Amino acid sequence: MDSCCAPGRPVRSSGRAPAAAALAVRAADLIGLDGGVFLMGAEDGIGHPKDAEGPVRRVELSPFRIAATTVTVEQFAGFVDATGYKTEAEDFGYSFVFDGFLDPRIAEVSPRVPTAPWWRSVDGATWRAPEGPGSDTEERGDHPVTHVSWNDAQAYCAWSGTRLPTEAEWEFAARGGLEQAVYPWGDEFEPDGRYHANIWRGDFPRENTAADGYLATAPAKSFEPNGFGLYNTVGNVWEWTADWFGRDHAPGLDPRGPEQGRAKAMRGGSHMCHDSYCNRYRVAARSANTPDSSSGNVGFRVAA
Repeated sequence: MDSCCAPGRPVRSSGRAPAAAALAVRAADLIGLDGGVFLMGAEDGIGHPKDAEGPVRRVELSPFRIAATTVTVEQFAGFVDATGYKTEAEDFGYSFVFDGFLDPRIAEVSPRVPTAPWWRSVDGATWRAPEGPGSDTEERGDHPVTHVSWNDAQAYCAWSGTRLPTEAEWEFAARGGLEQAVYPWGDEFEPDGRYHANIWRGDFPRENTAADGYLATAPAKSFEPNGFGLYNTVGNVWEWTADWFGRDHAPGLDPRGPEQGRAKAMRGGSHMCHDSYCNRYRVAARSANTPDSSSGNVGFRVAA
């Protein structure tokens, strides 16, 4: 995964079976979408060529359901309380945190990522302690849960009777009914001078003005929802999807082979995206990471 997004762990098998399903999905919990044919991807020259956003192609989807928000800290805590689940960040003993959020004493002993020195490998950083020892989520129960791997997201889905959306489902839902618009609300990033997403504002990575109201993550229901009622489909946190990060856009397939393709696709960008470095806060933008990787800007939403 690009270092502006989050560094990844070396590939390994988790060796873990997901928790047993314990809750049935209620129709009221998710937004029902009729599916149909839509134009997926982009060829506008804005994206990174290696991300393979194009070509624009017609994709047909069956009806499906998807959550209005990413899974929150409070929701994930309910899962952990019910199952005793231990995340991969807790198993590894560390996760990746942006150094501007760290206590200087923790930053001093946390190694930098060589290719992206604003990221540090922080011992004890987990979904419960997003900035490492001494931090907590007491005031962030309605924020997206972070420091969760793809494998962790799969375990939550198995317990809750849901699943991760495919890339096509995610993009269809994120577009909110607008055909080929750059953002969930249209082609202009800040129409009428109003903020619609939580991204990096200022001089990346040195200064974030937090002009949109948030220095790091925002509550999962921040800003206006899109035309389908989904919140924060761009910005805030990257969202895991069900698919491998293939370049031929075949859902679930990995055309790059076993050694080069062990990365899961993520969509939506995060609060660390800035157009001077990473302009992936667009509905067609893509990135990826290994299934056991985690960081302070990656979460997920569920589908059915």
